[in-house]
Parts: sequence; structure tokens; C-alpha cells
Amino acid sequence: MVTGLVLVRLLSGKEKETLARIKTTKGVSHVSAVFGRWDLVLDMETEDLPSLSHVVIERIRSIPGILATETLVTTAI
Repeated sequence: MVTGLVLVRLLSGKEKETLARIKTTKGVSHVSAVFGRWDLVLDMETEDLPSLSHVVIERIRSIPGILATETLVTTAI
């Protein structure tokens, strides 16, 4: 299992529609709204690193209303 965080910047005015699509994306386990440079933090859980890459690149980034993402792969400490 690979876990990660995806930081998301949204297009103004499309937040509700974009958020609804994000929440139904397989691999997204939790969504938090945040203040600052980013608008959302997505908690991700996938089978492996290639799966995480696929979800972010092919599914999340293709959702209308997403301007930018930054992915952080997490590790146990």
C-alpha cells in the first residue's frame, strides 16, 4: 500500500462541481479544504506507486476546475 497527499489548486467558481468529482475518485480516501496557496489536500491510498501516479495524472488532473496539483508520497517515521 502506498499513501500520499495531493495538494490541489482550484479554479474559482467551479469548486462544488470539482469537489464532487474528486470525492468519487477511486484512491482518494479523504479530502480537506485548507487556506493558503492550495485549496484542498487529498489523502490518497493506492496499491503501489504506479497506481498513485495513474490516479493523479489520468484521473485527478483531468477533472475540470483543477488548476494545479503537487503530490507528496508519505512514509512511516
